Amino acid sequence: MKRLALAAGLCAMVCTAQAQGRDLQPSSDQQLLETLAPRVRSSAATPQAAALAARQAITLARESADTRYLGRAQAMLAPWWNRADAPVELAVLQATVHQSRHEFAAAKTVLSQALQRDPRHAQGWLTLATLERVAGSYAAALAACNQVGQAGAALYASACQWETVSLQGQHDAARRGLQALRTQAGDAPTQAWLLSLLAESEERAGRDAAAWAAYQSSLALAPDGYTALAAADLLLRTQRAALVIPLLATQPASEAVLLRRAYAFKQLGDAQWQSLAQELQERFAALTLRGDDPATHARERAQAYLWLQADPQRALQSALLNLGLQKEPVDWWLALHSAQLAGQSAQLTTLQTQLAATGLRDARLQALSGLRKLS
Repeated sequence: MKRLALAAGLCAMVCTAQAQGRDLQPSSDQQLLETLAPRVRSSAATPQAAALAARQAITLARESADTRYLGRAQAMLAPWWNRADAPVELAVLQATVHQSRHEFAAAKTVLSQALQRDPRHAQGWLTLATLERVAGSYAAALAACNQVGQAGAALYASACQWETVSLQGQHDAARRGLQALRTQAGDAPTQAWLLSLLAESEERAGRDAAAWAAYQSSLALAPDGYTALAAADLLLRTQRAALVIPLLATQPASEAVLLRRAYAFKQLGDAQWQSLAQELQERFAALTLRGDDPATHARERAQAYLWLQADPQRALQSALLNLGLQKEPVDWWLALHSAQLAGQSAQLTTLQTQLAATGLRDARLQALSGLRKLS
């Protein structure tokens, strides 16, 4: 069985200290060293109980951006993990854990096998559509979205389709479609999810004010770590760093959160950014010491090299490694911008050609893409 990530957050702290050859020495009994994730459930005797507990842990991982919950989800699924005869529901949850850890190849393999056994599993197809979008395979993503509808989940199928066509440049249609879906969604979490999709689509269209409004509305309805990070990126890009600090104040101190807090303080001219940047480098060293796949954290490393160290050459190395794993708009931007700053014109041209072949259309990439106009 693969190593569980139950203590991943705690290990990041302890391994950092070990990487520096020092012990943790609290200055008083009141000093807080680590905040442990609340317990979800210690065991699950039946597939139904395991599915319930795993879904709960995965939801908490997304809401809090705390990856320790993914280890707890895997612990719930352990008796059925990697078993060909595992109930399809549990196999789909295993794939979701893989996806959340950026283990995309493993997620796709598990999903494909599960969907062959149950072609009407809507969540399975929805997760597969996400994987195809991350890979930049938009035609395959749309095919998976269609299967979501065939499985009877019409609202989710439509949201899936609108998100995908927005990536292909149909921003106005996506706006109308997602706004219409909101009128059909009765519960707050679903509305918050649709608003987060709308916010991302508006950013791709270059409508930053509308995007920020949608992010705010989404977070007001339901907390979500992924949405908070996406909103923080918009604020950092538009030089509104003062709003980033309170936005991320309640988020667990993951590498992604530390990175954005450090960059916000740097934009504000606050020296706190330096200690956060040092802590982030120690975290990266600890992950290397632990033997983690470098590609898994290559996006954050590239951002740190660009934002905090002004080192575009090393940023480009990490950005290219990351681009081999995932091809979302931010991944293309990191690679293109790093190549431009590093003066790597041949690499920039190669990246522009590769980007054009995907059909991705994003206003944030326009100046770097080599295209004259984005529709």
